Amino acid sequence: MPIDAAAAVSAEPRTAALAWGHKDIQLYHLGIGAGIPATDPDELRYTLESELHVLPSFATVAGGRMALAGGLNGPGIDVDLAAVLHGGQTVELHRPIPVTGDATQTSRVAAVYDKGKAAVIVLRTEAADADGPLWTCDSRIFVRGEGGFGGERGPSERLETPDREPDRTVERATREDQALLYRLSGDWNPLHADPGFAKLAGFEKPILHGLCSYGMVLKAVVDTELGGDVARVHSYTTRFAGVVYPGETLRIRMWREGEGRVQVTASAVERDDAPVLGDTVVAYAEHS
Repeated sequence: MPIDAAAAVSAEPRTAALAWGHKDIQLYHLGIGAGIPATDPDELRYTLESELHVLPSFATVAGGRMALAGGLNGPGIDVDLAAVLHGGQTVELHRPIPVTGDATQTSRVAAVYDKGKAAVIVLRTEAADADGPLWTCDSRIFVRGEGGFGGERGPSERLETPDREPDRTVERATREDQALLYRLSGDWNPLHADPGFAKLAGFEKPILHGLCSYGMVLKAVVDTELGGDVARVHSYTTRFAGVVYPGETLRIRMWREGEGRVQVTASAVERDDAPVLGDTVVAYAEHS
């Protein structure tokens, strides 16, 4: 059945309860590579409950509910999950995420774009607690073979990489068991753990979650450009440009683009700088 964009966008929002505590935060941080060196004070703020600060990308897994969960089985959408790719992700913070939380998440399809041979579904999730809004997530879901339904093409501009050397370049290694640890935060897709399933999907072995790379890159920017202050992050957006195999190293390049903005690229060192994240921007406050 082709996508009915009008039905998808006009459908009633879905709501779900979210709850999390310090163990969920610590597990997520370990899943994106925090804790090395284990006794480094700069790492303890991600791993020790008495020092804990919450990296904003935790919003994508809070409560064990992935930011894009449930977006592909609503009214007007009937797609083959084997044709689905996570195309991009944005997290906008309305205030710092608390270490312990009870919130309500509201999800809806914000837009459906017709790219010809594919469709792009924009799933928007908003979370709020008793004190008001916490975050808004936009997940851009690319569905191969589902275009051609006559809808709007939507935005397609690419962010030009600055024509100068990066202001900072860092490398972050991933562990061979990185995907196995990260998936404990709620993304159980066997693509990231089962070699047989990965081969069926066209990969030589299981791949790292795109949202794991997403979290690793944000942590690198916060640690090196923002003095480790997670509360300074306003928003973080990326396009998933390629895969990472667990055990590979991310090369993260950063350009300061005016006040309150860092542009970033990430690539896989061992595969000749194969692109991993593109069109990536961290917007931040000068001071928290």
